[in-house]
Amino acid sequence: MRVFITGASSGLGRALAHAYAKAGASLGLVGRREDALLALLDELPAGEHKIYVLDVSDREALHAAAYDFQSYGPTDIVLACAGISIGTVTEYLEDFEVFERVYKTNVFGLVATFEPFIANMKKHKKGTLVGISSVAGVRGLPGASAYCSSKSAVRTYCESLRVDLYNTGIKVVTIAPGFIDTPMTKVNPYKMPFLMPVEEFAKEAVKTIEKGCSYKVIPWQMGVVGKLLRLVPNSLYDYFVSKRKRKPRAKELNR
Repeated sequence: MRVFITGASSGLGRALAHAYAKAGASLGLVGRREDALLALLDELPAGEHKIYVLDVSDREALHAAAYDFQSYGPTDIVLACAGISIGTVTEYLEDFEVFERVYKTNVFGLVATFEPFIANMKKHKKGTLVGISSVAGVRGLPGASAYCSSKSAVRTYCESLRVDLYNTGIKVVTIAPGFIDTPMTKVNPYKMPFLMPVEEFAKEAVKTIEKGCSYKVIPWQMGVVGKLLRLVPNSLYDYFVSKRKRKPRAKELNR
């Protein structure tokens, strides 16, 4: 089995790299930090793994990495895990650049990740593309306009892609994590119900991908929360959620 993973330097991508390497897969590991990728490589069981140091917003470099990985054999699974979560407030003009950065990574980076694999997967009539959305994409949250809307876009994009690739042999799986214990969530200044260890998330995600589920919320409890949130009238939702602490902006995190 050959698996290509973006965002492998930390968080969900790193945990999934461990899970697939343990299962004997050969991995293509993409991340921005060479030191983190080399450290990950040292932790993994011996295998034919390759690292690619790049930012997924660099489409040309990402495509070059994808074609290089495919030159060693057909890719079975592509995991687009690269993502950033930074607070944005529209009234602050400097946050527009942050908004662009979030979209370049979370949405356009995901599209660019899938692009170079589709032709080869169609040729072999098999393969799985996995997009990481979020429960945060269900409804807007304070200070998270960029993140929430980008993850909502990921869900609908993957749904469109799934329809486009119907009957080609290619599966499109969308996974929407709830609160997972990663460096990304550690900066959140609010309560995180059903917080899940990242290793447990990876195990559940692998099962979901193996089954070829079209859409899955992990953990399942947050799936119930997400369904309930859709039913809440806007007036009630706005009143209660507006009192919630907002996600910190880039300036507040010195990013």
